[in-house]
Amino acid sequence: MVFITSLLLALALTPAAIFIAPKIGAVDIPKDNRRMHNIPMPRFGGSAIFVGATASIAIFLVPENPRMVGILICGALIYILGLVDDIRGMSAKVKFLGQVVVGCAAFGIGVRINFIQLFFAPESGYTFFSGLSALILTVAWIVGVTNTINLIDGLDGLASGVTIIASLSIAYAAFITSGQEAGSLSMLALAGAALGFLPFNFHPAKIFMGDGGALFLGFMFASLSIEGATKSATVVAIVAPVLVLGVPIFDTAFAILRRMINKRPIMEADKGHLHHRIMAAGFGQKRAVLMLYGISGVMGLAAVLLSDRLYVEAVALTVIAATLIYVFLTGSGDKK
Repeated sequence: MVFITSLLLALALTPAAIFIAPKIGAVDIPKDNRRMHNIPMPRFGGSAIFVGATASIAIFLVPENPRMVGILICGALIYILGLVDDIRGMSAKVKFLGQVVVGCAAFGIGVRINFIQLFFAPESGYTFFSGLSALILTVAWIVGVTNTINLIDGLDGLASGVTIIASLSIAYAAFITSGQEAGSLSMLALAGAALGFLPFNFHPAKIFMGDGGALFLGFMFASLSIEGATKSATVVAIVAPVLVLGVPIFDTAFAILRRMINKRPIMEADKGHLHHRIMAAGFGQKRAVLMLYGISGVMGLAAVLLSDRLYVEAVALTVIAATLIYVFLTGSGDKK
């Protein structure tokens, strides 16, 4: 019911978002060759995702876990931050500062990384964090994951599809490792909302989720993946999300390194992202997106296997996915 509710709400509200977007100025007008579309596009789809996921969590999970209210409030704040950027525009520094503030607010309500299990030697115990170290680690995690979803939102259906795969993978991993009902069900709410939006966002897209939707999905994924983590589920809270978000995390790290080498601002947009390189190799949007879905699916399966302590299988799948990413990143214009 959590999944179906968020899916149906997003599915029903996205057409309304398409209608409202031009009236409030939430339209993406192509102004440079970095964009993959050549006509004005509504970018208010995040509203449907936001309402779908928030309503589902509020109806089914808040009564059993009141602290979810705080997470939903922080999610609303990060969505508003992105929505303002969609409508009026916002500098990268101001948007980053807003994300840090919301991350600190999440830490204040108890969403925090207090310890990390020594994964490959669990009998050795845990590394604990407190005070400033816990704050820095938690905010860095939330802001980092929030931006990975936003940065990968460059092709029709890419960010929403990757979010679906990642959320379903973490939901299943959380369930099989410790039966975290709140953790697994909240991820299903995110997956349902993204899936309800996807039919309108897959190529050729009728609407974009915008920064509002991308920041909301990233923030909620980051926060919910560590909410309620127990010692037996530490791997789910920290390691598994890193694996399942391997594509956007690697792409983000590569983008930062690329801009530093080229002496360009780190927050400056360019056409060097993984999906841009696949397109440059001659693949259309649909095939490029499906390729990245496939890699994300492999990484999602690796996360599930790792959470079930199947190390060899998880490492093998990770190597396969990393090889594919390497091919796509270096293949454009390279005949070797």
